[in-house]
Amino acid sequence: MSKFSASDKKHLRSIGHKLNPVVMIGDRGLSEGVMTEIDRALDDHELIKVKVNIAEPTERRALIDQFCAAHKAQLVQAIGKIALIYRPAKKPNPKLSNLLRA
Repeated sequence: MSKFSASDKKHLRSIGHKLNPVVMIGDRGLSEGVMTEIDRALDDHELIKVKVNIAEPTERRALIDQFCAAHKAQLVQAIGKIALIYRPAKKPNPKLSNLLRA
């Protein structure tokens, strides 16, 4: 997957600003259910926020990188415990896609 240009990243961040986290990951890490939910959310919405409730910043970033790699998604922005991730849908649904509704 290619990198974003600065303007692409800015556009995605502006859309993501008003989104609420759709998946929350606790200290148990990435269970099969969490991975399934992230995959479903990316298929439906393309651009999602994920809240990672892990206190240690290096562990939190490693977990974010792990689920981005597992789902072939790109990290747009990570601030504190919130990660904004993007994966283009094969067939975006205009009623669900955060990009098409923006």
